[in-house]
Amino acid sequence: MRKLIIMLFCFVFYTTMQAQEVWTLEKCVEYALTNNIQVKQQLLLAESAKASLQQDKLSMLPSVNGGASHGYNFGQTIDRYTNAFATSRVQTDNFYLGANVTLFDGFQKMNLVKQQKAIVEATRYDTDKFMDDISLNIATGYLQILFYDELAKTAQSQLKATELQSQRLKNLVDAGAIAQGDYFTLEAQKALENSQLISAQNNLDIAHLTLAQLLDLPTAQGFEIEHPDLEMGSQPALTISADQIYAFALETQPSIKSAESRVKSSEIGLSIAQGAQSPSLVLQGSLGSGYSGAAQIQDSYTSFRPEITANTPSIAFIPGVNGEPDQQVYTYGSTSVYSTKPFADQVKDNFNRSISLNLNVPIFNGWSTRTNISKAKINVENQKYNLESSKLELNKTIQQAYADARAALNNYKASTSGVNAARESFRYAEQKFNVGSLNSVDYNNSKKDLEKAESDQLRAKYEFIFKSTVLDFYMGKPLSLKRR
Repeated sequence: MRKLIIMLFCFVFYTTMQAQEVWTLEKCVEYALTNNIQVKQQLLLAESAKASLQQDKLSMLPSVNGGASHGYNFGQTIDRYTNAFATSRVQTDNFYLGANVTLFDGFQKMNLVKQQKAIVEATRYDTDKFMDDISLNIATGYLQILFYDELAKTAQSQLKATELQSQRLKNLVDAGAIAQGDYFTLEAQKALENSQLISAQNNLDIAHLTLAQLLDLPTAQGFEIEHPDLEMGSQPALTISADQIYAFALETQPSIKSAESRVKSSEIGLSIAQGAQSPSLVLQGSLGSGYSGAAQIQDSYTSFRPEITANTPSIAFIPGVNGEPDQQVYTYGSTSVYSTKPFADQVKDNFNRSISLNLNVPIFNGWSTRTNISKAKINVENQKYNLESSKLELNKTIQQAYADARAALNNYKASTSGVNAARESFRYAEQKFNVGSLNSVDYNNSKKDLEKAESDQLRAKYEFIFKSTVLDFYMGKPLSLKRR
């Protein structure tokens, strides 16, 4: 229960603090780029590419490895240190330290480092592009809220005007001054406008929820954005041509930079594949030693029988020849005693070192090298096509945004004139309706014309703001609505 109360308190505290906070477009973008999980994952990919680059650099250093083993042998075998047969249990210890360095491999390792640098660049630009996409999505969601908010306010104002007219007609009907037909017509119009207001409010709530989800906020409750002044002013994005914007974007857009880096990577990959045709030269060296329980040293002393010392002679008899008696002679017996050679002596005596140059000349390996070269060439062409495709897509996006911005600006100018005319027409119709010289049907038609003109003006306004913001973004300007 205590945990539940704490969680509830934290949730209420968070929503209260959020309700007190007004989010600007800049803050929304900054928050998303800092807290968005997908952005964090993309940054991890960039870090992984950097780690791979570091490893490729370190792979050019010599490789050094050491080892030791301890074991026992049972049964007959040839001991490696005594070069003799051993039939009993023999303990062995081996120690090894080896190193090798590639002196030449067709520059494959060097080119691998260069290729990984290009991959790191491409990954970094991919991260920038991902952040740009997130930023543009947030700008879209932000402007959707502003649009539906103005649309809801307009719908509410229109409904309020209709309610006033409906109440006025009801009073006239109650007084018997007019027939009920006009009143019912206006009531139907009020119901329609109330439905339009509910729809606009629902769209506004959904727009809030969409932007909150883009920001990965736990809830959209209390989420409020700043409503900057978006009066139509100068249009710097349209003062230059779409081709000029495209030329600038070619030099700065991360999607193009990423594609260029991948072309560079594929070209280096071709050099790596071609390097496999070259001979390779490797320098190797090693140090080693070991111990064997079969290595014995001899301890000798002279004796015939155990009771006879090394300096005491024994008597032996030589048989007589041709009837002569046996002869007695003195002899010395010899018995050898062995012991295992000490560990330190064996390690010292068995110490060995070696150094070698290994040359490997590729002659025939199932045509795999030539196949890899062919694949690398195909990859180069494919990456060049991807670069051209990215350029075409960028040009198409800019040309479309430029055309949409111009069309939206023209529509806004036209709709502004239409709104002014519709307002005058409605004002005139309202005056006639108030004095009874215009029926409710014509009044509603005039009011609908005004509503449509205002709605068209709002759509053209926000369409132009968004498209011109996109064009400014391609010109390297930060996302902002304050300059308008």
